[in-house]
Amino acid sequence: MTVRPVILALVGPTASGKSALAMRIAEQIGGEIISADSRQVFRYLDIGTAKPSAADRQRIPHHFVDILDPSQEYSAGQFGIDARALLSKAVPERRRLIVAGGSGLYVKAIIDGLFDGPVRDPAIRHRLQEELHTRGPQTLFGRLQSLDPAAAATMDATKTRRVIRALEVIEVTGRPLSAQHADQSSALPFEIEQWALAWDRRELYRRIEERVDAMLKTGLVDEVRRLQQMGYDPALNALNTVGYKEAFQYLSGRISSEEMVSLIKQQTRRFAKRQLTWFRADRRIHWEPIGHDDDLARIAEKILRRYAE
Repeated sequence: MTVRPVILALVGPTASGKSALAMRIAEQIGGEIISADSRQVFRYLDIGTAKPSAADRQRIPHHFVDILDPSQEYSAGQFGIDARALLSKAVPERRRLIVAGGSGLYVKAIIDGLFDGPVRDPAIRHRLQEELHTRGPQTLFGRLQSLDPAAAATMDATKTRRVIRALEVIEVTGRPLSAQHADQSSALPFEIEQWALAWDRRELYRRIEERVDAMLKTGLVDEVRRLQQMGYDPALNALNTVGYKEAFQYLSGRISSEEMVSLIKQQTRRFAKRQLTWFRADRRIHWEPIGHDDDLARIAEKILRRYAE
Protein backbone atom coordinates (compact mmCIF):
# COMPACT_ATOMS: atom_id res chain seq x y z
CA MET A 1 0.00 0.00 0.00
CA THR A 2 1.32 3.45 -0.96
CA VAL A 3 1.61 5.78 2.03
CA ARG A 4 0.31 9.24 1.18
CA PRO A 5 2.27 12.30 2.37
CA VAL A 6 0.84 14.20 5.33
CA ILE A 7 0.02 17.90 5.22
CA LEU A 8 -0.33 19.66 8.56
CA ALA A 9 -3.25 22.06 9.09
CA LEU A 10 -3.25 24.32 12.15
CA VAL A 11 -6.76 25.63 12.71
CA GLY A 12 -8.87 27.16 15.46
CA PRO A 13 -10.19 30.46 16.78
CA THR A 14 -8.62 33.88 16.47
CA ALA A 15 -5.82 34.75 18.92
CA SER A 16 -5.16 31.10 19.76
CA GLY A 17 -1.56 31.13 18.54
CA LYS A 18 -1.92 28.95 15.43
CA SER A 19 0.06 31.37 13.25
CA ALA A 20 2.95 31.47 15.74
CA LEU A 21 2.90 27.68 15.93
CA ALA A 22 2.90 27.43 12.13
CA MET A 23 5.89 29.79 11.91
CA ARG A 24 7.80 27.80 14.53
CA ILE A 25 7.22 24.47 12.74
CA ALA A 26 7.86 25.91 9.27
CA GLU A 27 11.22 27.29 10.41
CA GLN A 28 12.29 23.88 11.70
CA ILE A 29 11.32 21.96 8.56
CA GLY A 30 12.07 24.58 5.92
CA GLY A 31 8.37 24.84 5.16
CA GLU A 32 5.93 27.26 3.59
CA ILE A 33 2.56 28.44 4.91
CA ILE A 34 -0.81 28.47 3.18
CA SER A 35 -2.94 31.13 4.85
CA ALA A 36 -6.51 29.87 5.21
CA ASP A 37 -7.83 33.28 6.18
CA SER A 38 -10.61 34.90 4.18
CA ARG A 39 -9.39 38.43 4.96
CA GLN A 40 -5.61 38.11 4.72
CA VAL A 41 -6.03 37.63 0.96
CA PHE A 42 -6.76 41.37 0.70
CA ARG A 43 -4.10 44.06 0.39
CA TYR A 44 -4.08 46.97 2.86
CA LEU A 45 -5.92 44.95 5.54
CA ASP A 46 -2.87 44.30 7.70
CA ILE A 47 -3.35 45.21 11.34
CA GLY A 48 -7.00 44.22 11.65
CA THR A 49 -6.40 40.77 10.12
CA ALA A 50 -3.26 40.03 12.18
CA LYS A 51 -1.50 39.49 8.87
CA PRO A 52 2.06 38.10 9.03
CA SER A 53 4.59 40.89 8.95
CA ALA A 54 6.85 41.59 5.99
CA ALA A 55 9.75 40.19 8.04
CA ASP A 56 7.82 36.96 8.75
CA ARG A 57 6.97 36.58 5.07
CA GLN A 58 10.60 37.09 4.17
CA ARG A 59 11.64 34.33 6.59
CA ILE A 60 8.85 31.92 5.62
CA PRO A 61 7.05 31.98 2.25
CA HIS A 62 3.32 32.63 2.70
CA HIS A 63 0.68 31.85 0.08
CA PHE A 64 -2.71 33.57 -0.35
CA VAL A 65 -1.68 36.75 1.43
CA ASP A 66 -2.06 40.13 -0.33
CA ILE A 67 -3.33 38.67 -3.59
CA LEU A 68 -6.40 40.90 -4.11
CA ASP A 69 -7.63 44.45 -3.65
CA PRO A 70 -10.47 44.92 -1.14
CA SER A 71 -12.90 45.67 -3.98
CA GLN A 72 -12.34 42.24 -5.57
CA GLU A 73 -14.31 39.07 -4.85
CA TYR A 74 -12.79 35.76 -3.77
CA SER A 75 -14.80 32.78 -2.60
CA ALA A 76 -14.02 29.81 -0.39
CA GLY A 77 -14.72 27.56 -3.35
CA GLN A 78 -12.13 29.29 -5.51
CA PHE A 79 -9.65 29.25 -2.63
CA GLY A 80 -10.16 25.49 -2.32
CA ILE A 81 -9.43 25.00 -6.01
CA ASP A 82 -6.34 27.21 -5.88
CA ALA A 83 -4.96 25.77 -2.63
CA ARG A 84 -5.53 22.16 -3.70
CA ALA A 85 -3.70 22.89 -6.97
CA LEU A 86 -0.76 24.38 -5.07
CA LEU A 87 -0.58 21.45 -2.66
CA SER A 88 -0.87 18.87 -5.45
CA LYS A 89 2.06 20.54 -7.22
CA ALA A 90 4.18 21.03 -4.10
CA VAL A 91 3.91 17.50 -2.68
CA PRO A 92 5.73 15.75 -5.57
CA GLU A 93 8.36 18.49 -5.40
CA ARG A 94 8.87 17.57 -1.72
CA ARG A 95 8.05 21.09 -0.58
CA ARG A 96 6.73 21.18 3.00
CA LEU A 97 3.53 23.21 3.20
CA ILE A 98 1.51 23.95 6.32
CA VAL A 99 -2.08 25.17 6.21
CA ALA A 100 -2.80 27.73 8.94
CA GLY A 101 -5.95 29.74 9.50
CA GLY A 102 -9.27 30.18 11.20
CA SER A 103 -11.66 30.55 8.27
CA GLY A 104 -13.53 27.29 8.64
CA LEU A 105 -15.01 27.31 5.16
CA TYR A 106 -11.55 27.87 3.64
CA VAL A 107 -10.16 24.90 5.55
CA LYS A 108 -13.14 22.79 4.51
CA ALA A 109 -12.64 23.79 0.88
CA ILE A 110 -9.13 22.31 0.96
CA ILE A 111 -9.93 19.14 2.87
CA ASP A 112 -13.38 18.22 1.60
CA GLY A 113 -13.83 20.27 -1.55
CA LEU A 114 -16.45 22.97 -1.94
CA PHE A 115 -18.74 23.66 -4.87
CA ASP A 116 -18.37 27.13 -6.38
CA GLY A 117 -19.30 26.53 -9.98
CA PRO A 118 -20.24 29.13 -12.57
CA VAL A 119 -23.96 28.67 -11.91
CA ARG A 120 -25.31 32.23 -11.82
CA ASP A 121 -28.62 33.95 -12.53
CA PRO A 122 -28.61 37.73 -11.88
CA ALA A 123 -32.41 37.90 -12.01
CA ILE A 124 -32.83 35.22 -9.33
CA ARG A 125 -30.16 36.78 -7.16
CA HIS A 126 -31.74 40.22 -7.46
CA ARG A 127 -35.14 38.82 -6.51
CA LEU A 128 -33.66 37.05 -3.46
CA GLN A 129 -31.87 40.23 -2.40
CA GLU A 130 -35.12 42.17 -2.68
CA GLU A 131 -36.83 39.53 -0.59
CA LEU A 132 -34.06 39.82 1.99
CA HIS A 133 -34.77 43.56 2.34
CA THR A 134 -38.53 43.19 2.48
CA ARG A 135 -38.95 40.00 4.53
CA GLY A 136 -35.70 39.67 6.46
CA PRO A 137 -32.88 37.12 6.68
CA GLN A 138 -34.79 34.55 8.76
CA THR A 139 -37.31 34.04 5.96
CA LEU A 140 -34.60 33.14 3.46
CA PHE A 141 -32.73 31.03 5.98
CA GLY A 142 -35.91 29.15 6.89
CA ARG A 143 -36.46 28.34 3.22
CA LEU A 144 -32.92 27.04 2.92
CA GLN A 145 -33.45 24.88 6.02
CA SER A 146 -36.43 23.29 4.25
CA LEU A 147 -34.77 22.86 0.85
CA ASP A 148 -31.23 21.96 1.93
CA PRO A 149 -30.94 21.28 5.69
CA ALA A 150 -27.39 19.91 5.30
CA ALA A 151 -26.14 23.17 3.79
CA ALA A 152 -28.13 25.31 6.23
CA ALA A 153 -26.54 23.48 9.18
CA THR A 154 -23.13 24.83 8.10
CA MET A 155 -24.32 28.43 7.83
CA ASP A 156 -25.10 31.41 10.00
CA ALA A 157 -28.46 33.01 9.16
CA THR A 158 -26.84 36.46 9.38
CA LYS A 159 -24.32 35.63 6.64
CA THR A 160 -26.88 36.44 3.98
CA ARG A 161 -24.52 36.31 0.98
CA ARG A 162 -24.00 32.57 1.52
CA VAL A 163 -27.69 31.91 2.12
CA ILE A 164 -28.66 33.75 -1.07
CA ARG A 165 -25.97 31.92 -3.02
CA ALA A 166 -27.25 28.54 -1.78
CA LEU A 167 -30.83 29.39 -2.75
CA GLU A 168 -29.66 30.68 -6.13
CA VAL A 169 -27.87 27.38 -6.85
CA ILE A 170 -30.97 25.39 -5.91
CA GLU A 171 -33.22 27.45 -8.19
CA VAL A 172 -30.83 27.35 -11.15
CA THR A 173 -29.80 23.69 -10.94
CA GLY A 174 -32.72 22.07 -9.16
CA ARG A 175 -30.25 20.38 -6.79
CA PRO A 176 -29.24 21.24 -3.20
CA LEU A 177 -25.93 22.98 -2.66
CA SER A 178 -24.86 20.18 -0.29
CA ALA A 179 -25.21 17.70 -3.17
CA GLN A 180 -23.09 19.96 -5.36
CA HIS A 181 -20.44 20.00 -2.62
CA ALA A 182 -20.46 16.21 -2.48
CA ASP A 183 -19.87 16.08 -6.23
CA GLN A 184 -16.81 18.29 -5.83
CA SER A 185 -15.25 16.17 -3.08
CA SER A 186 -12.40 14.10 -4.43
CA ALA A 187 -9.59 12.06 -2.98
CA LEU A 188 -6.41 14.07 -2.54
CA PRO A 189 -2.93 12.69 -3.21
CA PHE A 190 -2.03 13.50 0.39
CA GLU A 191 -3.44 13.26 3.92
CA ILE A 192 -4.33 16.37 5.90
CA GLU A 193 -4.06 16.23 9.68
CA GLN A 194 -5.68 19.04 11.62
CA TRP A 195 -4.46 20.34 14.96
CA ALA A 196 -5.88 23.11 17.15
CA LEU A 197 -4.78 24.74 20.38
CA ALA A 198 -7.27 24.21 23.22
CA TRP A 199 -7.23 27.21 25.56
CA ASP A 200 -9.43 27.72 28.58
CA ARG A 201 -12.26 29.92 27.28
CA ARG A 202 -11.57 32.73 29.74
CA GLU A 203 -7.89 32.77 28.82
CA LEU A 204 -8.72 32.85 25.13
CA TYR A 205 -10.99 35.84 25.69
CA ARG A 206 -8.24 37.57 27.66
CA ARG A 207 -5.86 37.00 24.73
CA ILE A 208 -8.46 38.45 22.36
CA GLU A 209 -8.78 41.59 24.45
CA GLU A 210 -4.99 41.98 24.54
CA ARG A 211 -4.82 41.52 20.77
CA VAL A 212 -7.49 44.17 20.19
CA ASP A 213 -5.63 46.60 22.45
CA ALA A 214 -2.40 45.91 20.53
CA MET A 215 -4.10 46.40 17.16
CA LEU A 216 -5.48 49.75 18.23
CA LYS A 217 -2.14 50.80 19.68
CA THR A 218 -0.30 49.92 16.46
CA GLY A 219 -2.66 51.89 14.25
CA LEU A 220 -5.85 50.06 13.32
CA VAL A 221 -7.84 53.29 13.11
CA ASP A 222 -5.17 54.88 10.90
CA GLU A 223 -5.27 51.79 8.68
CA VAL A 224 -9.03 52.17 8.27
CA ARG A 225 -8.64 55.91 7.65
CA ARG A 226 -6.21 55.13 4.80
CA LEU A 227 -8.70 52.68 3.31
CA GLN A 228 -11.30 55.44 3.50
CA GLN A 229 -8.96 57.92 1.80
CA MET A 230 -8.25 55.36 -0.94
CA GLY A 231 -11.97 55.37 -1.71
CA TYR A 232 -12.92 51.93 -0.47
CA ASP A 233 -16.60 51.65 0.46
CA PRO A 234 -17.20 50.35 4.01
CA ALA A 235 -20.01 48.23 2.53
CA LEU A 236 -17.52 46.06 0.63
CA ASN A 237 -17.57 42.42 1.72
CA ALA A 238 -13.84 42.56 2.53
CA LEU A 239 -14.48 45.41 4.97
CA ASN A 240 -17.54 43.83 6.54
CA THR A 241 -15.12 42.49 9.12
CA VAL A 242 -14.80 42.85 12.88
CA GLY A 243 -12.48 45.75 13.66
CA TYR A 244 -12.94 47.47 10.33
CA LYS A 245 -16.72 47.89 10.66
CA GLU A 246 -16.41 49.48 14.10
CA ALA A 247 -13.50 51.72 13.08
CA PHE A 248 -15.50 53.01 10.09
CA GLN A 249 -18.40 53.74 12.44
CA TYR A 250 -16.07 55.66 14.75
CA LEU A 251 -14.53 57.67 11.91
CA SER A 252 -18.00 58.58 10.66
CA GLY A 253 -18.90 59.91 14.12
CA ARG A 254 -21.58 57.31 14.76
CA ILE A 255 -19.91 55.86 17.87
CA SER A 256 -17.31 57.06 20.36
CA SER A 257 -13.78 55.74 20.71
CA GLU A 258 -14.77 53.89 23.88
CA GLU A 259 -17.78 52.32 22.15
CA MET A 260 -15.56 51.27 19.23
CA VAL A 261 -13.11 49.46 21.52
CA SER A 262 -15.88 47.75 23.46
CA LEU A 263 -17.67 46.65 20.28
CA ILE A 264 -14.52 45.27 18.65
CA LYS A 265 -13.76 43.19 21.73
CA GLN A 266 -17.32 41.97 22.06
CA GLN A 267 -17.67 41.06 18.38
CA THR A 268 -14.27 39.36 18.31
CA ARG A 269 -15.24 37.18 21.28
CA ARG A 270 -18.47 36.25 19.48
CA PHE A 271 -16.52 35.47 16.32
CA ALA A 272 -14.15 33.22 18.29
CA LYS A 273 -17.15 31.43 19.82
CA ARG A 274 -18.54 30.73 16.34
CA GLN A 275 -15.14 29.48 15.20
CA LEU A 276 -14.95 27.14 18.18
CA THR A 277 -18.42 25.78 17.40
CA TRP A 278 -17.40 25.16 13.79
CA PHE A 279 -14.10 23.44 14.53
CA ARG A 280 -15.37 21.47 17.54
CA ALA A 281 -17.91 19.85 15.21
CA ASP A 282 -15.07 18.35 13.12
CA ARG A 283 -13.99 15.21 14.98
CA ARG A 284 -10.92 14.88 12.77
CA ILE A 285 -9.22 17.74 14.60
CA HIS A 286 -6.73 16.96 17.36
CA TRP A 287 -7.07 19.53 20.16
CA GLU A 288 -3.84 20.10 22.07
CA PRO A 289 -4.23 21.65 25.56
CA ILE A 290 -2.24 24.84 26.08
CA GLY A 291 -1.96 27.18 29.04
CA HIS A 292 0.77 29.61 28.03
CA ASP A 293 2.66 30.78 24.93
CA ASP A 294 5.73 29.02 26.33
CA ASP A 295 3.91 25.75 25.57
CA LEU A 296 4.22 26.39 21.83
CA ALA A 297 7.77 25.02 21.72
CA ARG A 298 6.67 21.79 23.41
CA ILE A 299 3.65 21.42 21.14
CA ALA A 300 5.72 22.06 18.02
CA GLU A 301 8.14 19.33 19.06
CA LYS A 302 5.28 16.93 19.75
CA ILE A 303 3.82 17.51 16.30
CA LEU A 304 7.21 17.20 14.61
CA ARG A 305 7.92 13.92 16.44
CA ARG A 306 4.62 12.56 15.20
CA TYR A 307 5.52 13.26 11.60
CA ALA A 308 8.98 11.78 12.06
CA GLU A 309 7.52 8.44 13.16
